[in-house]
Amino acid sequence: MTTVIWMTIISFFILFSSSIVRHELFNSNAWDLGIFDQGVYLISQGLPPISSFLGFHILADHAAWILYPISLLYKIYPSVYWLFFVQSVALSLGALPTWYLSRQAGLKENLATTIAAVYLLYPLVYNANLFDFHPEVIAVPALLTAVLTARLGKTGWFCLCILLVFGCKAVLSLTVAAMGVWLIFFDKKRLCGVIALISGITWFIIANQGIIPFFANESAQLERHLYRYSYLGNSFSQALQNLWQQPELILGKIFSTTNLEYLLLLLSPVIWGISLKGMLPLVGAIPCILLNILADHQSQKHLMFHYSLAALPFLMVAVISSLATGRAWIKNQKIIIIWSLVGFLALAKYGFFGSVYLKSLDTWKASREAISLVKPEKSVFATFHIIPHLTHRKIINFPDASQPPQDLNKFDYILLNPHHPKEDKELIFNLINTLKKNPKCNLIYEHNDVYLFEKSS
Repeated sequence: MTTVIWMTIISFFILFSSSIVRHELFNSNAWDLGIFDQGVYLISQGLPPISSFLGFHILADHAAWILYPISLLYKIYPSVYWLFFVQSVALSLGALPTWYLSRQAGLKENLATTIAAVYLLYPLVYNANLFDFHPEVIAVPALLTAVLTARLGKTGWFCLCILLVFGCKAVLSLTVAAMGVWLIFFDKKRLCGVIALISGITWFIIANQGIIPFFANESAQLERHLYRYSYLGNSFSQALQNLWQQPELILGKIFSTTNLEYLLLLLSPVIWGISLKGMLPLVGAIPCILLNILADHQSQKHLMFHYSLAALPFLMVAVISSLATGRAWIKNQKIIIIWSLVGFLALAKYGFFGSVYLKSLDTWKASREAISLVKPEKSVFATFHIIPHLTHRKIINFPDASQPPQDLNKFDYILLNPHHPKEDKELIFNLINTLKKNPKCNLIYEHNDVYLFEKSS
């Protein structure tokens, strides 16, 4: 157990430092780090958390009420680093319930420690940590602990775990409901299974038909949530109706080369430990995997992003189940570790620190100097990757070629850097030229094509 604790601590420091370095190199994004940082900051200040990016209350995003207790950390000191801290702690802590589940299943201590290492080396853990911040990272250790408490008969702790999962993201209620089906019919933990199934369905209805519509209109929900499934319809209810009445709509989406590649990516780091009879825990992963398969968006079919996190706990439980019953393809601990290391080296995005993340170095100093000139609380219009460094204010936004042009007169500062790889350079340069001709805007900083304009008082 001591070894696992040290592994968890080391993992935390690696994840935490990686996310900080990425952020400081201006590789964080307005979506989603800027969204969550602004929302949590506004909550901590006792202000309505209306996202100036989304145009509606932060609870309308995913009904993620977990942001409210997280905001207590911002009362100590408001910093985006708290989000990195929470995320790194959550993802690292998943190793502990993984170890306990392994021991509870009858695996020897050394093998249980190996499985905890397999969890930490699973590429999605590192990659999801790098991809800004998302509250569902907290659901990973919570789901693993929920399975453990169900098996130990600790119903109260089980309820607390699934309550925590509900607070991370509304759609995770489907994962909890699916876990309930597995617990009832396959793991024979009927009480906890019934609680999970009923509460999962109930929270899904409350969140999607109550909380989210209350804080945002239907068009906002469509733009934020359903655009990835637009072929199914223009509303949540229509999408469900089409899934039921026109199953042919989804057949072409499910049976595709892209989805096959996605499933191979998802399973390859642990395929050595998944047997046919040991696959039953994957019932809990079905909603997550199915949503990714049905999506039109490529980001949901890759281990580089966070969209598969809800499947990870059940992959680990499936591996443990196969090992406990002697059905795993590979049982040698050294080979398991080597396999996991190869999977991490092949699929984890640590290499970005030597390539993609260095592309902003030429304007790094100028960007830092310009940011230091922006006064607190003032409204800001800035390029996409500068945004997360300025989100502690009510109004902030970024240039977006896919959206109607914004009224720049409502911003006190406009900070533009056209040289980041993801920026629309033509759009940014056009804005710069327009602002230079605007008598209401004063150019107060210019260096290395980083421009800071201040609105005349």
